[in-house]
Amino acid sequence: MMLKKYISREEIEKNIKRLAAEIENDYRDKEIIFICLLKGAFMFTADLIRHINNPVKVDFIRASSYGNGMVTCGQVIITKDLEVDITGKDIIIIEDIVDSGFTLKYIKDMLLKRNPKSLKICTLLDKKARRQVDIDVDYVGCEIEDFFIVGYGIDYAENYRNLSDIYIVKED
Repeated sequence: MMLKKYISREEIEKNIKRLAAEIENDYRDKEIIFICLLKGAFMFTADLIRHINNPVKVDFIRASSYGNGMVTCGQVIITKDLEVDITGKDIIIIEDIVDSGFTLKYIKDMLLKRNPKSLKICTLLDKKARRQVDIDVDYVGCEIEDFFIVGYGIDYAENYRNLSDIYIVKED
């Protein structure tokens, strides 16, 4: 397996600052609860909230539809649920990459049943070419082509999360 640099750390940071400004503009001093989808979005969430001056709370959901493969199996399993009550709160789900959309749609529908005041979605990367379900994303860092990527929290079989840049995975 080979890695080819795709998105630099500097470009990631530029997108994060833009997204933070958009969110601050939309929420104007309101408290926001950010729901980080583990494990891939942890770095993005940490960097994003450091640029937001609103009152902020963070909680985590862990879900899987990939296992150790490169293609979703389509079945979503929640392995860690929220600890905070989101009823009547402004919620933003933070995702690393929207791919097929299965996991995100499942989580969005699950959270909407908990009656938040509002629920939006923010993703660092949007891979529309792979979308299999209809899901709207409110804040997008950048759209990417149909590559399998790793780095900046995004893994392949739990490896490569620690890379500062985002890389395309190429099979040998």
